[in-house]
Amino acid sequence: MASPFRASLCLCLGLAAFSLVAQSNPGVDRANLDTTVKPCDDFYQFANGGWLKSHSLPADKSRYGAMEELSERNRAVLQKILNETSAKTTWAKGSVQQKVGDFYASGMNEAAIEARGLAPLKPIFATIDGLKDVKQLPALLGKLHSQGLPGGFGFFVRQDAKASTQYLGNLGQGGTGLPDRDYYLKDDARSRDIRAKYEAHVAKMLELAGDAPDLARVRAKVVLDLETRLAQAQWSRVELRNPQKTYNKRTLDQVATEAPGFDWKGYFAARGVKLTDLNLSQPSFFQAFGKLASEVPAPQWRTYLRWHALSATASLLPKAFGEESFAFNGKVLNGTPEREPRAKRIEAMTDGTLGEALGQLYVKVAFPPEAKKKVLELVENLRTALRERITNLDWMGAETKQQALTKLNAFGVKIGYPDKWKTYAFDVKRDDFFGNVRRAAAFRIAENLAKLGKPIDRTEWGMTPPTVNAYYNPLMNEIVFPAGILQAPIFDPKADDAVNYGALGYVIGHEMTHGFDDSGSQFDAQGNLKNWWTDADKKAYQSRTDLVVKQYDAYEPIKGEHVNGKLTLGENIADIGGLKIAFAAYQNSLKGKPAPAPIDGFTGPQRFFLGAAAVWRNHIREAALSLRLKTDPHSPGRERVVGPLSNLPEFYDAFGCTDGQPMKRDIKVRPAIW
Repeated sequence: MASPFRASLCLCLGLAAFSLVAQSNPGVDRANLDTTVKPCDDFYQFANGGWLKSHSLPADKSRYGAMEELSERNRAVLQKILNETSAKTTWAKGSVQQKVGDFYASGMNEAAIEARGLAPLKPIFATIDGLKDVKQLPALLGKLHSQGLPGGFGFFVRQDAKASTQYLGNLGQGGTGLPDRDYYLKDDARSRDIRAKYEAHVAKMLELAGDAPDLARVRAKVVLDLETRLAQAQWSRVELRNPQKTYNKRTLDQVATEAPGFDWKGYFAARGVKLTDLNLSQPSFFQAFGKLASEVPAPQWRTYLRWHALSATASLLPKAFGEESFAFNGKVLNGTPEREPRAKRIEAMTDGTLGEALGQLYVKVAFPPEAKKKVLELVENLRTALRERITNLDWMGAETKQQALTKLNAFGVKIGYPDKWKTYAFDVKRDDFFGNVRRAAAFRIAENLAKLGKPIDRTEWGMTPPTVNAYYNPLMNEIVFPAGILQAPIFDPKADDAVNYGALGYVIGHEMTHGFDDSGSQFDAQGNLKNWWTDADKKAYQSRTDLVVKQYDAYEPIKGEHVNGKLTLGENIADIGGLKIAFAAYQNSLKGKPAPAPIDGFTGPQRFFLGAAAVWRNHIREAALSLRLKTDPHSPGRERVVGPLSNLPEFYDAFGCTDGQPMKRDIKVRPAIW
């Protein structure tokens, strides 16, 4: 199912803390550097080479770097909370502690899960097996989607992109099991190999669920064939980044006419949803889906839906199902040799299911009120710096500048955790892990659908408090920083200001810049998809962003596999702009005073850039990197350092880079945006 948040958030995946700064020593840890490399030749290696040499990939990780270091520290805090909370069985029913503790305990009770076997899944299979005629497909999908089970497409409610004070239903493409449509459509050796292994994986899972081996293989082919037809109709990830193209408001009658072959009114009736208008995010996909819905026989749809129900619930079933799921998704797709320990997996599921309940317990020990105040001060310093940058732009006219400043001034800011905590109105039982997760999914979907016709809830968060990440939401025009990322040493009030600005300042500047990237810049101060640029300024902006696309297209992290400059454009713009803004804010923080004396041989500006580069250091398996190059709107870690810094005169000045050195790009090809 499509997420109700993913389409509206610009996520800053990979933000994290690092060990550059220690509370007892606000300088630079030279052990993390590689001083055999000149900073103007390869700053990623110079800043991170020592760390890369002294650290290796854990067997249960596809990537390990700064983000994972901080995540592991946060997870240790969460694990202690969960162990203590789940050990007690006398919490008041319905309390935060009871729900969190009993959910975690149910997931850790492997004996009970093994004893139940496939019994919890059988009612779902029985529902699917009731499909005797394709005319029943809309009602069946409506029922499955209401339970959070996938198939065909997704429907969710979010703000209307062109009327941000209202909610609007959205139909979005889906229905495939591989991470991207290209896995089905490309004919290179790697894609063919993954498809073959996926088909074998589907067969193995169906066999575990009771199919005879020969039948399982036949059904796996049915699944792959139908998913391939769905993939052929899907839009590319680059197309999905275009908010104008994915906004196609229709009446329900228009949808029925435009995408015949599927009873859309019957589908929404089965979901209990009353609407007149909705957004058809990818019209051509739904035209193709309507045709498939009427042409593909009921037995094939049953096989397809049984597979997706099984795949979606594999982690809730006996060990053999989870192990087989990991064998494909972990080992084949990401190259990860070992599965995480169960305690970590259930901890992550608890956060994903009861995030704000667990978050209440987390922030009490990890994020004191004074930390929130200090981060807010830093945010305002960054806002001032961006305001100055916009005011002084030589390529943007006065009319567009005024609109940009109005938008910047209207930015909402959320720090740490919600002012109003979400409640979870579903039963959590200590002995029913499968049921707990399914009830949570049904609750989450019903909660989302209930927004239709109601006022916009501007207190809502799209991430849980322990999350090591941040985001900009264009429909809310807000920047959000969960408590999980606001931890030492990424933000440490005792640490060197230069490194704080280089790390957290960079994070804040990155999210602010998302409001003005190629996608975010299409939304106004109220969060509406509305042009506020003059034609001349839009043209000047695009000429600069075209340079960003060209620059990143040239990066080749794996031989034969390049960064997709158009897919990663928004994040690359945010990286380049975020660094400039953070550095300007750091200089402003000196208030005209002389730069502080060098620490460990590095000036303040040098420590700033060392701090920024350390955020993105990581080891990553080739399979995982290959997957991310196809699906992730962010560039890989190395490119997130050398890409932005090689465009910044502030960096050249800090390290004395001269013309011709790799980290100083020719002025003719630098995308001087902010």
